[in-house]
Formats: sequence, C-alpha cells, structure tokens
Amino acid sequence: MDGTVLVADDDRTIRTVLTQALTRAGCKVHATSSMVTLMRWVDEGKGDLVISDVIMPDGNGLEALPQIAERRPGLPVIVISAQNTIMTAIQAAEADAYDYLPKPFDLPDLMKRAARALEVKRRAPAARPEGQPPSTSDDLPLVGRTPAMQGLYRLVARVMNSDLPVLVTGESGTGKSLIARAIHDFSDRRTLPFVVAAAAEMAAMEGPATVLSRAKGGSILFDEIGDLDLDAQARVVRMLDSLTDTAPRIMATSQSDLESRMEAGAFRQDLFYRLSGVTVAVPSLRERVDDIPLLAEHFLARAERDGLPRRRFAPEALDLVRTYSWPGNVRQLENTVRRLVITGAEDEIGRAETEMALGNQPAMEPLTGGGETDKLSASVARHLRRYFDLHGGVLPPPGLYSRILREVEVPMIEIALDATGGNQAKCADLLGINRNTLRKKITDLDIRVTRRRKLM
Repeated sequence: MDGTVLVADDDRTIRTVLTQALTRAGCKVHATSSMVTLMRWVDEGKGDLVISDVIMPDGNGLEALPQIAERRPGLPVIVISAQNTIMTAIQAAEADAYDYLPKPFDLPDLMKRAARALEVKRRAPAARPEGQPPSTSDDLPLVGRTPAMQGLYRLVARVMNSDLPVLVTGESGTGKSLIARAIHDFSDRRTLPFVVAAAAEMAAMEGPATVLSRAKGGSILFDEIGDLDLDAQARVVRMLDSLTDTAPRIMATSQSDLESRMEAGAFRQDLFYRLSGVTVAVPSLRERVDDIPLLAEHFLARAERDGLPRRRFAPEALDLVRTYSWPGNVRQLENTVRRLVITGAEDEIGRAETEMALGNQPAMEPLTGGGETDKLSASVARHLRRYFDLHGGVLPPPGLYSRILREVEVPMIEIALDATGGNQAKCADLLGINRNTLRKKITDLDIRVTRRRKLM
C-alpha cells in the first residue's frame, strides 16, 4: 500500500493498532482523537484516505462525511463504528462513505478495504432525493454486531436505491417484512406508498391492477410469495410483465425454499426469476447467537418505553436466553421478553423465572425442507437424486465420489475455521483430524484462511 491515511478514533488502542498496521503496510499515518483535528487535516489537503469512527468527543464521523466530500471531492472515507443498528450502514451509504465496518472489526479485512480505497477513485457523490429524510427511530429490531447481520446491513444499503426486484428469504420470525420495509423507507421512493399485496387480492382477477393503482410508483411487497397458488402466481407474472419504467419497486418474502417448490411443480420458474433480482437472506438467531443478549436488552428497553415496568436480566438468566435455540427467532424472543416483563414482580429477571418461561416453549430447532426425520443424509440423498435426474437417464461424468465429498468438505472446513477464528490447531481438533491433514485439505481445496484479530 502507498499513501497517507488519516485515522480518527477516540480509542487509543485502535489508533495505535491501525497506525502500526498501516505503517507496516507502507503508508504514512496521521492519527487523532479529535474530529476538529481531522477536518483541519482535510482542509490542509493531507491524506489519501480517511478511517473515522462515528461517535467522537467533539463531533460525529457520519455528519462530517458531506463536509469532507465538499472540501475534498474524491477522498474516500471508511467508517468504523460500534453502533449496531441498520441505520448506521444506511446512513454511511447515503452519506457516500467508501465503506463501512462495525466494531469489533477484522483487522486484515480492514487493511484489504483500505488498500482498495487507495487504489480505486471514489465514485461521484449521488444527489440526495427530495422529500423528508428517513426516520432515525430505533424501533426496528434490526440490530446486531455479528458478521451475518453487518453483511445484511451493507447489502440493504447497496440495493435500496436500485430498481432491481428483491427477494427476502429466511425463517419465520427473522424480520423479513421489516427488511423489505426498511429498503423502502430509506430509498428514493420513501415518500410514495408501500403496499403489501395480500394473497386474497391476488386470487381476484382484478387484484394485480388494484395493487398497482394503490402503489403509485412506490413499492409492492408480496409477503410469503410461496403461499400463492399457481393461478395467483400466473396473475403476478402477467402483472410484472406489464410494468413500465415508472412502475413500483417489486419485493417479495418467503420462508419456504422456492427452488424446492419449483422442482415439485408448486412454484412457477418464470416468477422465481422475475422476483430474484437480488436475494437478501435474513439469518436465523442460531446464526447470530452473539446478538441475542443485544436483542433481549433492546426489547426490555422497548417494553419500558411502552409503559411497562423497568426490568433487567440477571447474568445467569441472560446466559440461558443466549443458549436457547429460539425456533421462532426474533419474534419469539420479543414475545418471551415482554412476557417476562409483564409477569415478574422484581426488578431483576432471575434464572428460575427464565427457565420457567423457556420451559413452556418448544426448544427444538425448526426443520426445513423435510419431515421430523430429515437429516443430513436425507438432504444429500435428495441432492443426488436430483443430480442424476438432471442428466436425463444418462450417467453423470466420472468422478462423482470426489465431487460430492468436495461439496461437503469445503463448507464443513470453512465453517469450522470461521468458528475457531482461523486457528488451524483448534480447527483440526474440532474436526478430529491431524493438523497436517487439515493444512493439505486447505491447500488442495483452495480454502481461504483468515486469522481474526478483533478490536473493541
């Protein structure tokens, strides 16, 4: 890397680590804990890249982005923040930040993004849409620090002002409709209607025309599109084919596997491809366990704002909440927290009270794509049958055994490496194989290994 980087963060440890890492990479670094100092450096023409925190003692990194763009057009800014809502990613995108990373961040990842920022000229600032700015309310439970949620935030920020259709997938209770609503509310169409097309409307011959007239160029959401019968699906296809340049944004949600439904003849292939311009997969709580305490505290605060008693979780109670499987995802978590707030008498929610609340609910993880006995072997069997069927009675190419093993091995090793932070010794122990065997597989399978170092 070559260039001068301006680092602004009130955390001395982060300033030190970033300064050392960037200097070793060949950059010159100016680091400060003051937004005023950062803006002075920008005015003086210093720096080829800015890495800035959001909340500073004397200013706000997001609010400074328009000033930086005005004073130094083309100067890229990477925003790092401990803020954990979708609003931070969206505000960073709207303010034309080059990139956004949550804290704690992965240092090697930040270094790669910094290298790209120094090499690629920042895109021209986009004009802000007319109309009222989006609400900055934190009522939406779209909060989380985990990589899964931060990746989701960045994707939403990138697609919100495009015209591509969006398919939001995920289990029941993950917040799919909230994601669709957020895409509309923070987009250029925010002042236009957001219409949820009900299944009953699509069942009527004039339903599509009615929905289009209500949308008036805003956004249309087909909630649980997989629940529509084939006749209703055909009406949606005809409606989509009739859209003009001034048509509304089309979005859909689905908790069912639409590709499996297509194979079973229950979902139209042409409709699937018309809806899946961008697919936004909302992670389950099992995929973002570290966000569960954050969400629980969020729902306690929401209950208090609604006039309910102020309560807090005892540490051992919060541990129980964190380790529960939450088959109903965020919706089930919110309902449980609200029940605990209403039914308890003490300020602190204890372990016994939490155990009783969780004991009255199913702890089994939801199954998808099969029955109660559907295990990995059954999923593999379905995959293989489909693979053979696609060859139309002709045998597949030789080497099937190795190809199938590779498909299983790669995700298994990648997920194990991610779970162990890239520590190959721990990963080998987790998998139950020799470390040298793991190294050979990483090389042979071309698996990328990132050793994470996280900063607060």
